Amino acid sequence: QMQLVESGGGLVQAGGSLTLSCAASGRSVFRSYSMGWFRQAPGKEREFVAGVSWSGETTYYADSVKGRFTISRDNAKNMMFLQMNSLKTEDTAVYYCARRLGGPDLYYDRQQYDSWGQGTQVTVSS
Repeated sequence: QMQLVESGGGLVQAGGSLTLSCAASGRSVFRSYSMGWFRQAPGKEREFVAGVSWSGETTYYADSVKGRFTISRDNAKNMMFLQMNSLKTEDTAVYYCARRLGGPDLYYDRQQYDSWGQGTQVTVSS
């Protein structure tokens, strides 16, 4: 079992930046798992944003955020991050971090994730 808590959301103007954090705790060993960020806008399905391998060496991004967002992790501190630059109004959503159980490298597949945080709201104004 892994408990995940997101933080760092807020209100920002278009073109601005935010960094989200995800703190992991519990009996599971954080560094043993790949992780991901998802987001859900009102009235829409939860969608994949970014994923990172257990070591942090391999990362994956949704096309909509590629080149603007950067996912990273600090296994020594049981933390994961999402640096978001050049934010757009369409990035407005609740952002969730999640633990990936493994399987084929289909990081965008929500079914591969089990533990989820409560989410943090990101609002980008025009």
